Amino acid sequence: MVFAVIFCILYAAGIIEINFDETLRNVCMVMFFTSVGFQANMKVLKSGGKGTFIFLALLLLLIILQNTLAVGLSKAIGINPLIGMCTGSIPMIGGHGTAGAFGPLLEDMNVDGATTLATAAATFGLVTGSLMGGPLANSLIKKKNLTATAVYEDDSILVEEEIKHRREVSMYAPAVYQLTLAMGIGTVISFILSKTGMTFPVYIGSMIVAAVMRNISEYTDKFRIHMGEINDLGSICLSLFLGVAMITLKLWQLATLALPLFILLAGQTVLMFVFARFIVFKLMGSDYDAAVLAAGTCGFGMGATPECNGKYAGCNREVFTFSKGILNCSDSRKYVCRLFEQSYNYILYKFFKLILGLYGESLLFLV
Repeated sequence: MVFAVIFCILYAAGIIEINFDETLRNVCMVMFFTSVGFQANMKVLKSGGKGTFIFLALLLLLIILQNTLAVGLSKAIGINPLIGMCTGSIPMIGGHGTAGAFGPLLEDMNVDGATTLATAAATFGLVTGSLMGGPLANSLIKKKNLTATAVYEDDSILVEEEIKHRREVSMYAPAVYQLTLAMGIGTVISFILSKTGMTFPVYIGSMIVAAVMRNISEYTDKFRIHMGEINDLGSICLSLFLGVAMITLKLWQLATLALPLFILLAGQTVLMFVFARFIVFKLMGSDYDAAVLAAGTCGFGMGATPECNGKYAGCNREVFTFSKGILNCSDSRKYVCRLFEQSYNYILYKFFKLILGLYGESLLFLV
């Protein structure tokens, strides 16, 4: 970000304009999202019970509401609704990774500076979600005396997963091979999907292949997926991807949209609070777990996975462990809020384009 600010000053002063080769960014992006696909462990997902699937339905609803609000406010203030989508579920639930991935696709649809707008919105969401979640859960727990409803969690399946995927230095090379294999086969899948006439992110095929590989491993025990090492490699690639994305931001593109961007993001903030407080809390049982879930929803609904897990840890530190443990597991949370997110939003983007008549063509867009 510091470099982006310096770059902006140099550009505004007419001193120099820098063009970047983004090959490394794209490679790291695909590798990161492939590592996310490997999180798709159906055994762990099922252990969350009915609550997990209720939460998935709420995730779908949140994506619809975020995009509806973004497009509606854009229409109201007289800007291109596709600019509004840069503040919808792409950066909010998607975070910086999805913002960086889908920004170029929006730019291909003549939305100048879409990557910069989406990344700025994701940064705003990261800060705002962090500030909102903790106080919300704290007020619910104290006001409704929810401590009495807290129960201990049976986290044996999560402990088993941690032991099974303990990191070993010698296994990083096989982990790279597994990532590369999934990316290679995924390229073929993405090519086949592109022939359907629909527009997909370049990494969607790799995510699907990685998910299939993980579950074949879990259910057959024919081979081992080195999840600990893959998580580390994915985190490294995410850091590199975001680093390159932040360096290449063209901040001067935000100048003409400062006020509309503020209005759009303020609307998303209000929506997130209302959704977490009155929908997630109520439908997830109005108990201690539901309050913690509401805090976590603020974390990933406007931010990122670590922020979500941070909310869970902060709420549980002084009381009990979180009984709906499926959503406190980093691997499972990424599966719920990344793999499904890529599917849901792509479908919903087509819905918004067709209903609002933004363009005559139909695009299928899964975030």
